[in-house]
Amino acid sequence: MSSPTTPERRRGRSSLGVVAGSSLAGTAVEWYDFFLYGTAAALVFNHLFFPSEDPLVGTLLAFATYAVGFVARPLGAAVFGHYGDVLGRRATLIASLLLMGGSTFLIAFLPSYDSIGVLAPLALVVLRLIQGFALGGEWGGAVLLVAEHGDSRRRAFWSSWPNVGPPLGNLLSAGVLALLSGLLTEEDFLSWGWRIAFALSALLVVVGLVLRLYVEETPLFQEARARQEQPGATRSMPLSDAVRHHWRKILLAACTRFGENAGFYIFSLFVITFVTQAMKMDSGTALMAVMIGQGIAVLTIPLFATLADRVGRRPIYLAASVATVVWAFAFFALLQTRQTALVVLAVAGGLLIFAAYSGVIGAFFSELFPTEVRYSGVSLAYNLASVVAGGLAPMIALALYRAFGTGYAVAFYLAGMGIVSLVATVLSRETRNIDLSSLDSTAQGATGSTSHAGT
Repeated sequence: MSSPTTPERRRGRSSLGVVAGSSLAGTAVEWYDFFLYGTAAALVFNHLFFPSEDPLVGTLLAFATYAVGFVARPLGAAVFGHYGDVLGRRATLIASLLLMGGSTFLIAFLPSYDSIGVLAPLALVVLRLIQGFALGGEWGGAVLLVAEHGDSRRRAFWSSWPNVGPPLGNLLSAGVLALLSGLLTEEDFLSWGWRIAFALSALLVVVGLVLRLYVEETPLFQEARARQEQPGATRSMPLSDAVRHHWRKILLAACTRFGENAGFYIFSLFVITFVTQAMKMDSGTALMAVMIGQGIAVLTIPLFATLADRVGRRPIYLAASVATVVWAFAFFALLQTRQTALVVLAVAGGLLIFAAYSGVIGAFFSELFPTEVRYSGVSLAYNLASVVAGGLAPMIALALYRAFGTGYAVAFYLAGMGIVSLVATVLSRETRNIDLSSLDSTAQGATGSTSHAGT
């Protein structure tokens, strides 16, 4: 059997450029949907679904429903990860895209609290749960669609393109809302204008769906399925096998994301609330800063990935973790100047650090697990961190600011997340020179079957 990285495996519909483009388009669409909710929570939902005499309390309640989406992500990771290892990466990704797009589209038509009372926020929570469930299966599959087609010498570069999806999706969502709020009066924007941004999800889903239908299943998964169909082969239970035999790797990988994940949501979401409600600056300044920062992340993620292919995964991760600790304090010092240029610098610097993490994570996570459980392992590690470090970050940051009245309280929290990433990275091994197919051989040799992979 030929190597999965030979040129024959990467022609036509399986060419790396086509596969990476498909993965990027799909993740961008899903993250547009997911982040659109977060941006709207800071600007719209606190008024329409969680009215309160204290603006910060309304925003805190809106962020609570935002966090609900993260709670559902590990469940989505477990379900989609399992079936992604059983049925294939491509089919599972198509299902997650359709589920995400449908729930986002329905949010556009939800009545407000003034119209139907408590049913409005309840319906919003249900749709947010569906969003989180769908997103739980997205990132892992999108990364593996590229990594398992890819060239081992440039795996970080090619695997980084799905990671461009989160900042690109956030950039799109912030851009659409900024455009609508700029064109409409505040009354019209709060009344119906914000709904246009959610309705646009249907169009974006069609684009992502077409691209995903075009790409073929990964060669490594096809080989793994062929092994399991051989006479005498033991049928695997990917989710169970990943948890039983790779739980240490899952937890350690999840911890490496704490600084990246908490930082991303503070630099791109909490900052909107902090700038508008604490610093009393206009929302346009905050949105502009986020858009510039996200644009920088989109451009630099592949550059950091190229560097990771040359020097390894750990050096980039270590540098980003240290930078998180330092920038946590510089970030709030710059915001509190209330100078537009320095606010932009604060956000741009934070999202540049996020880009460094993101250039590494796709390859690093893929290189930890054998093919039979890779979707499950990668998805669980990624989304467990998202619950603890990402989903709670805006609420924790807002609660800390309310309790202490200073952004530096949030800075200590973010620095702590960076330290967790730093320690986890120190405890991790370098994976740059690993051949993904060799992980499958090692797992089979250690257990005598294709169903159980040792740690």
